[in-house]
Amino acid sequence: MNTLPDLPCYLNGEYTTLPNAKISVMDRGFIFGDGIYEVVPVYAGRLFRFDHHMARLERSLKECRIPNPHSRAEWAGIIGSLVTRYAASQGIQAEASDQLIYLQITRGVALRDHVMPADITPTVFVMTNAMKPVPAEQRSQGVACVTADDFRWEKAHIKSTSLLGAVFARQISFDAGAMETVMFRDGWLSEAAACNVWIVKDGSVIGTPKDNLVLEGIRYGLIEEICRAQGIGFELRRISRAEVLGADEVLLTSATKEVLAVTRLDGLPVGTGQPGPVYVRLYEGYQQAKAAT
Repeated sequence: MNTLPDLPCYLNGEYTTLPNAKISVMDRGFIFGDGIYEVVPVYAGRLFRFDHHMARLERSLKECRIPNPHSRAEWAGIIGSLVTRYAASQGIQAEASDQLIYLQITRGVALRDHVMPADITPTVFVMTNAMKPVPAEQRSQGVACVTADDFRWEKAHIKSTSLLGAVFARQISFDAGAMETVMFRDGWLSEAAACNVWIVKDGSVIGTPKDNLVLEGIRYGLIEEICRAQGIGFELRRISRAEVLGADEVLLTSATKEVLAVTRLDGLPVGTGQPGPVYVRLYEGYQQAKAAT
């Protein structure tokens, strides 16, 4: 039996623990996946790019027509309290703790009907756990990925809890012994199951456009900032499958992976088959951004 750890969480105005957190079976998040979520990294007890995460949360809520139950200041208070509570549960100081905050807002509880009910109270759930760093071997050698057609819906820009498509996509790479599934829609790069994907060609970083087919990762802005600071070319445009397969470097970005080099794709080496020089510079810039938080 998979027993939940006795870790602190927040549910609808109360702090409790994971085994004691309960919601109604009629919650629309449970029935329909009718909700959104956000993931906020915490480094040395400090929230990383908090306002950027809140801006994306607000965009997703607006797209789904779910009212935001808290102001940014209230969200910061809830998350800050959880950071402290988690650190205390582990017997450490919050300032020495790297954590990963998960927050979820569903439309709320109502009788089952596809139509969005009016005037119901959103369900708010927040939890945290230790940040698991990418293993040193993967940092030094890069990771393998596979490719697949993007079979998900066309509103990927919403950070929705309806993640069955992403689950299927990630399982493809897991079954192949790979880190991620790099997806293409009609021959054009979209993203990976749980990461944004970038290519490097002739020393420049190229990413996919910010549209409804891609979830705009918080690292979109961060990668652009690092490139600008280091004099690295940066461009957002449509990227063909042939360009990905012929790239000098392929990179993944996400809250948990930060920036990570892909060195094998569909069993073939990417570039030299080792993490490239642009990856090294981006990773160093990322660490500097964390330290400056």
